[in-house]
Amino acid sequence: MGKGDGDSMVKNVGPAAAIWSRAYPLLTVTALFWAGNSIVGRAARDLVPPAALSFWRWTFALVLLLPLAWPHLKRDWPAIRANWRIVALLGALAIGSFNILLYTGLQNTTALNSMLIQSALPALVLIVGAVVMGDRTSPRQIAGVAVSLAGVLAIIARGDPAILLELRLNIGDAIIGGAVMIWALYSVLLRRRPAVHPLSFLAASMVVGIAVIAPFYLHELWSGRLIVPAAGSALAIAYVSVFPSFLAYLFFNRGVELIGSAATGQYMNVMPLMGAGLAMLFLGETLRLFHVAGLALIVAGILVAGRAPAAAQA
Repeated sequence: MGKGDGDSMVKNVGPAAAIWSRAYPLLTVTALFWAGNSIVGRAARDLVPPAALSFWRWTFALVLLLPLAWPHLKRDWPAIRANWRIVALLGALAIGSFNILLYTGLQNTTALNSMLIQSALPALVLIVGAVVMGDRTSPRQIAGVAVSLAGVLAIIARGDPAILLELRLNIGDAIIGGAVMIWALYSVLLRRRPAVHPLSFLAASMVVGIAVIAPFYLHELWSGRLIVPAAGSALAIAYVSVFPSFLAYLFFNRGVELIGSAATGQYMNVMPLMGAGLAMLFLGETLRLFHVAGLALIVAGILVAGRAPAAAQA
């Protein structure tokens, strides 16, 4: 959000002003909401198919967002239309492709594995930035990337190198890895987004993402994969629509406004750790030695590289 928008919101919300003006509580809640997205996606895998969960997540989130975004959308529409190619690409990557791949991967792997693989995002952003944008990387950053990727491979291989040598990969881990690569590409390309209000950009991205997801959702329906009519299905859709979509993006934007994108991105590295804890607490997933070793390598690589991602994961 722009500074004027944030300041006026602070004045109008009364008691909530103290929280709205503090970046780290807002970002802690954001990380918790985004970590919960993987937990709910895994827990609801037998109730809500992945494309259905993605479609209804962003459809309901758009309904919630539009009243706030509409004045900015009207003002920014000429800029969005003039830059429709990059807006469409970013929406297709972040809202469309990433979400379907994440929820599909969670059909076949644990939320714990998903969160730990996602923790390699800072290193992957360095790779994609160098390849796609020609960013210069130092030997230290390259070393950090190598260490972090070794940690990801340790988690994917479940501590057994023979799994990698024989290409016996868990399909869910591979899909999650693809989703994280897509988010890394989105993070790098995000610097090319038009100079419009964050709510305008988010709303336009949601519209594109929903359009990308819709054919996959229709295919799910045609193949007979339907949402199970149960309370758990409604709760899962409600959670991913409100918390990791609508509220988390608002809080994340405010965090960037208060402390900048670099500090915000670095702080969001707590998300995989939160997610791992939630997976063990709510899903009964077990933390094994290869998880600890892989996470240690990923964190060490991030520290060696010494650079935060351009944007945090959703």
